[in-house]
Amino acid sequence: MQRLVTRLAAAALRLPAARTRRITVTRDLPVRVRDGVTLRTDHYAPDLPGAPCVLIRTPYGRGGPVRLLGRLLAERGYHVVIQSCRGTYGSGGAFAPLVHERDDGLDTLDWLRRQPWWTGAFGMFGASYQGFVQWAVAAEAADELRAMVAVVTASATRDSTYAGESFALDTVLTWAELLQAQTVPWLARQWELKRGQPRLTRALAHLPLVEADRVATGVTVPFFQEWLRHHTPDADYWRTRIFGDRIAEVRAPVAMVSGWQDIFLPAQLDDYARLRAAGARPRLTVGPWTHGSPGLLVAALREGLDWLDAHLAGPPGPGRAPVRVHVGGTGGGWRDLPDWPPPAEPVRWHLHTGRALAPAPPADSAPDRFRYDPADPTPSLGGPLLVAQRAGAVDNRPVEARPDVLTYTSAPLAGAVEVVGPVRAEIHVRSELSYLDVFVRLCDVDRRGRSWNVCDGLVRVAPGRFPRGPSGVVRVPVTLWPAAHRFAPGHRLRVQVSGGAHPRYARNPGTGEPLGTAVTLRAGWREILHDPEHPSALVLPVVPVPPTAAP
Repeated sequence: MQRLVTRLAAAALRLPAARTRRITVTRDLPVRVRDGVTLRTDHYAPDLPGAPCVLIRTPYGRGGPVRLLGRLLAERGYHVVIQSCRGTYGSGGAFAPLVHERDDGLDTLDWLRRQPWWTGAFGMFGASYQGFVQWAVAAEAADELRAMVAVVTASATRDSTYAGESFALDTVLTWAELLQAQTVPWLARQWELKRGQPRLTRALAHLPLVEADRVATGVTVPFFQEWLRHHTPDADYWRTRIFGDRIAEVRAPVAMVSGWQDIFLPAQLDDYARLRAAGARPRLTVGPWTHGSPGLLVAALREGLDWLDAHLAGPPGPGRAPVRVHVGGTGGGWRDLPDWPPPAEPVRWHLHTGRALAPAPPADSAPDRFRYDPADPTPSLGGPLLVAQRAGAVDNRPVEARPDVLTYTSAPLAGAVEVVGPVRAEIHVRSELSYLDVFVRLCDVDRRGRSWNVCDGLVRVAPGRFPRGPSGVVRVPVTLWPAAHRFAPGHRLRVQVSGGAHPRYARNPGTGEPLGTAVTLRAGWREILHDPEHPSALVLPVVPVPPTAAP
């Protein structure tokens, strides 16, 4: 039955032909690491001499889709080793995110070297946390590591956790709940999912945040508590839990796969830039995907197999373009690029009076005002979220109708505008409170008036973080998610400015109280200025519009 399922999956995914159907699977192998903990490990062995190894380390179990992945890779000529991270699915010890992955990974590599089928070369494959564990050992695996396939992941999680120096509440608490759910009976979990996860919903709205993990899961989650405490940029806590400082030492060729609406996209593109600066030539694919969308997983398997085959199974062929991105919007499509980001003209789209958006500089005008109330926080809608069903591009009109959201909209476009690259904003704001958030979102308004989110970003403002002018105005630089989008003729560009996006980001209480213990909520007025002295604008990387999209 398992073989039939594997064949059907390979045909549906249009994978290369299997090299063998004879796979020997050994489950629950004990791999003992330096502190005596035993890590449970499965081995998928093809009946092919000299087959290289692919290592997958995961906290999400060795069954289900991961078991299918093991067979698919093994049938294509690889010894596949799938290991449960410590504290998960039978492995000893306690799971502490990112703490043990370097030592456990290197000890597992020592175990691989002692196996009779070891050839001296291996690759690594995995998405999300399975990618973090790759970066944890990549610099020290040296020449034995011949290929990495890093999918929707990054070498450092700190900046993604505290994007804009806020707190990615939805991502972190949802992940904590997901990990805890792995310890409950299957039927109980299915019942909770069928009910719409009401405990998680209550927890996302709960204050103080130090109690939110218990509301969501019934227990205190140590890493959630630690991430609430160690949130400042200079926190020593994160120094041993990020691996980006050694990227320049990584010798293995790296294939990266991500999506424009993925939670780790900015950090993954930072990794790409660091590898390029070190002289490496990674492969980058960014498609129209969210963190867990099915299309992403299919693309990752195809790209991953191609990369492993090129660097583990034989000499690299001519291959495809080093960078391939999908341009969204009407008339977009796939683009092959020599590097990321491509050359682009930075075009400023200024906020104007009358809620207009245009490249022309603003004239003298009165600021626009809105009141942000953390007791009724501006909700997040779509965008980069952990749960694929709630993520991605959605019609933003419900949130744009709120009085605490300002929108600035262009005239209908006479011709197509294609945006590919980093996106940023400069917002001049005056607030009656010293503690506030500035959320900026770019949308594509179609001919029917639907407003589809393209990219966004949030920045937390506190006293001393940004200079304050004589009139109390603060110029807030906001880095949005990078984008690749084609705005069609007749469509309009729209910029949203608001005071938050909850629960994607933890609400700003307006008081400066500590992240985890804040309970007092202060509402306040904000003014968004758009005049010659305060030219609030969105800066878009505009590229020439090709006559047709790539197939």
